[in-house]
Amino acid sequence: MSEKRLYHTVARAILDMIESGSYPPGTRLPGERELAERFGVSRVVVREAEISLEAVGRVEIKVGSGVYVRDSLAAGGLALPGVTPFELTQTRLLFESECAALAATTITDDQIAGLEATVRKMANAPHDSPDGEAADQEFHMLIAKATGNEANVFMLQTLWRMRTEIAAVKRVYSAVCHKDSDHRVNEHSEVMEALRRRDPDAARAAMRGHFSRLLRALLDASEQQAIEDAKRKSHENRERYLRTNIGA
Repeated sequence: MSEKRLYHTVARAILDMIESGSYPPGTRLPGERELAERFGVSRVVVREAEISLEAVGRVEIKVGSGVYVRDSLAAGGLALPGVTPFELTQTRLLFESECAALAATTITDDQIAGLEATVRKMANAPHDSPDGEAADQEFHMLIAKATGNEANVFMLQTLWRMRTEIAAVKRVYSAVCHKDSDHRVNEHSEVMEALRRRDPDAARAAMRGHFSRLLRALLDASEQQAIEDAKRKSHENRERYLRTNIGA
């Protein structure tokens, strides 16, 4: 089973533990090592499962402390709209740029260290590994948390659900991110350095630059997918036409 399918299975198993009452809201989940041994998977898979549960509001990851269960009402149960990758990215550009500017005024040294760790994970992640995407999500969530505003955290969790749960968005984002690891590391590093300097204007500009380039990359990826879809449809029509005429 692929790591991608594994983390979904582990996330479901952790959720079952929570919903059974074994870990009520406010309690800390077992550590990554213990869960990895319990489910017979790697710690990377456990981490990815926990991040996916945080994205839907069922747990909260506190850097240096652990993973804590949130009240099920925190997930909200919100139905996701049928947005396009461009609409989502435009919203993220507007929202996360201002989050970065606000975080620059409130971020702690420990939170800066957390960002540094996620950038290292991005840099070390193999090209086609889920590790890079998990680190990407963790980076953006850390910035939302650094604002000190739970509404910002909830909003970003919802935006990330759109990023990972809407099939059309996920497909285009995946096509971009698999080719985009160098840009991703450099751009996140620029955001991190602006936050380290506690410079709101630079943090806002760096985050806007990141999403502006991502918008251009999404356009390129969508155009390429449209070309491939057109070629495939043309080939299918050609084969059907030939079979029909040969049969006649």
